[in-house]
Amino acid sequence: MHTFGLIGYPLSHSFSKKYFTEKFKQAGLSDCEFLNFPIEDIDRLPDVIKDNATLCGLSITIPHKERVMELLDEVDEAAKNIGAVNCIRINRDSSSLKLTGYNTDIFGFEVSLKPLLKNHHTHALILGTGGAAKAVAYILNISKIKFRFVSRNKSNLAYSVLNRSIVEEYSLIINTTPMGMFPNTNTCPDIPYEFLSSKHLLYDLTYNPEESLFLKKGKERGAQIKNGLEMLHLQAEKAWEIW
Repeated sequence: MHTFGLIGYPLSHSFSKKYFTEKFKQAGLSDCEFLNFPIEDIDRLPDVIKDNATLCGLSITIPHKERVMELLDEVDEAAKNIGAVNCIRINRDSSSLKLTGYNTDIFGFEVSLKPLLKNHHTHALILGTGGAAKAVAYILNISKIKFRFVSRNKSNLAYSVLNRSIVEEYSLIINTTPMGMFPNTNTCPDIPYEFLSSKHLLYDLTYNPEESLFLKKGKERGAQIKNGLEMLHLQAEKAWEIW
């Protein structure tokens, strides 16, 4: 048996188990299984690997994408530059174990974003500063799109300072926070939605619900919107390629 899995907390929102279980069934891979490991403390990772001898690949989600790097033997160069890992390949032999970290979010985000970009999308606001935000920043940087992080952290733009001139200049706005994700669907990032227009592109990394309140408010102002489902599928397929 070849076991793959997902580590994060909580995991009630995750699509990975259903996605990979269906993938294995359709491909006739009866020797593959996908399990959820809802662990609140990433320091339990070695125990999960020890207790599951057939485990050969893991996806990592909120809130462990950054701290998990401390527990790995090797980290891919791109993931190292980003400072976040969401995919681990586990290599075992009779005497050793090697954990290698990768970031497949960058692939998923880049491929799903590029067809939507227009010439005026030269400045972006990244809402949030977690592991997913770092992957987004990496792609914006290589795409030559200037960006600012928006968060409650004093070193970034505060939500309270966002005004008409900032919102009009930064026509690409990416939500990397869990705000609006099921079951808290009546919440959204606190930005001045009244200044959005048809020139804006709003991208929400969440995918459940299909249209978050963040995206709905943008759509009402004529903005182009995109949820994170395609990105999720793309990064999952990239993880499978790595495993």
